[in-house]
Amino acid sequence: MSLRTNIQRWIFNKESAQSRPAEKLPDTERKPTLAQTLDEYKDCADLIHRTYPDIQVEVLYFGHMVNKDLLNREVIALLLNVEPDEVGNLLNQPQFKVANDSKGLIIGILSGQIAIFRGEIVYLADIRGPESRSVTQSETETVITGPHDAFNEEIDINLSLIRRRVKSSHLKVVKLSVGEITKTNVCVLYILDIVNMDYVDEFVRRIRAIEVDGIYDTNMLIQYIDDSPISIFPQFLTSERPDAIASKLLAGRVIGLVDGSPSVVSAPTSFFEFFSSSDDYYQRWSIGTATRLLRFIAFGITISFTSMYVSVTTFHYEMIPENLLLTLTESRSRVPFPPLYEALLMEVTIELLREAGARLPTKIGQTIGIVGGIVIGQAAVQAGLTSNILIIAVASSAIASFVIPSYVMSASIRLIRFSLIMAAGIWGNFGIAIAITALVIHMCGLTSLGSSYLTPVAPFKFKDWRDTFIRSPFKTLIERPSQSRTKNRIRNKMKK
Repeated sequence: MSLRTNIQRWIFNKESAQSRPAEKLPDTERKPTLAQTLDEYKDCADLIHRTYPDIQVEVLYFGHMVNKDLLNREVIALLLNVEPDEVGNLLNQPQFKVANDSKGLIIGILSGQIAIFRGEIVYLADIRGPESRSVTQSETETVITGPHDAFNEEIDINLSLIRRRVKSSHLKVVKLSVGEITKTNVCVLYILDIVNMDYVDEFVRRIRAIEVDGIYDTNMLIQYIDDSPISIFPQFLTSERPDAIASKLLAGRVIGLVDGSPSVVSAPTSFFEFFSSSDDYYQRWSIGTATRLLRFIAFGITISFTSMYVSVTTFHYEMIPENLLLTLTESRSRVPFPPLYEALLMEVTIELLREAGARLPTKIGQTIGIVGGIVIGQAAVQAGLTSNILIIAVASSAIASFVIPSYVMSASIRLIRFSLIMAAGIWGNFGIAIAITALVIHMCGLTSLGSSYLTPVAPFKFKDWRDTFIRSPFKTLIERPSQSRTKNRIRNKMKK
């Protein structure tokens, strides 16, 4: 190509660039102005606009989102007493940050900061308030021994509760935003050199892929990032206890915090983690082991007792001992319904009482749960709607479901119980076997961040059983769980 051709092409490109209209800058590159900001908050009656003509300063903020005492002390009092030629020095103090783009300014005001306009420069001051709910005890994850503090709805407080327990510079925090309208802050936490970074990258990728108007709670977030959204089983563990979350971090898990939610998510997780409680580690290992085994027994009771009653009384009377058979026959002689309808009636009644007790105020809810259960159960037996043995089976199943520490897993198990009752009423013990087989097959196909949901049973990791089905002494818990896939496996370096 000749030199003349190159010169002609350069002149043509230059003329084209000059004649082309200027491209519109995105919001992130625009310099914020007072007129633009007021137009953005048009018809917002709760926006406060203050003007200080003597020093040529304009202030914008939402009164209900700032700490008024701090605002008057740190900003208003200073602006009222400053000389016009000293305003620049005042605004150069550390509490005032320059806002370089309009989008950051809009989000800052919505987050409880105040905007100070002086000429073409805009400053943001963090005067957030009012005060959030104080740190109190968790109502859903109570323990007998151990710490009693719990997360609340303020993400900064939740971060501080974790930092107090994990005093390490290796604890990293990735800040994200979810929701096109709500702009909810989400923080992803992990410990460098312990966590498998593949888990972190996948967790962050799934959160960034969410395109929705708003997220209000952690339990909403995890439904968008589940491996199998249609499954009834929770695939991420949530907790309101800082000590439990700190232990998950040390085990190589990834943690997610959502602003406005007291629940914190841990990933990856397995089915057996939902049967573990913080109490297991604050008591002697023998007591913790016995309690944990009791929870697995309760799981078997809650899904099988009522379904076995339906199966035996419908198809398999030969399984009942002779002495008990006479009692059962006498008890069912006045019941006009088949065992399947009888069991479903009582299970639905129990669920109604459970929901009524949960939705009503605490004192009234306890009264409804106790008195309602006794009165309705006794009246149902006397009216011939159900048998005494079924009342015992249904009550035992309901009580066993409360033994499971995780409410989310307990709710899933309640749905499983209905499935087994239906299968038992149609095919008897064979139906129960089919339902349990289908359940196990479904669980074998589940994953959490790509990790097997049934770890350490499938894949089989016998070493992990020491902190899964039992709670071994701390000196024997040398390695981190295999599900973490960490290169730093050793967590306990004590000599035996």
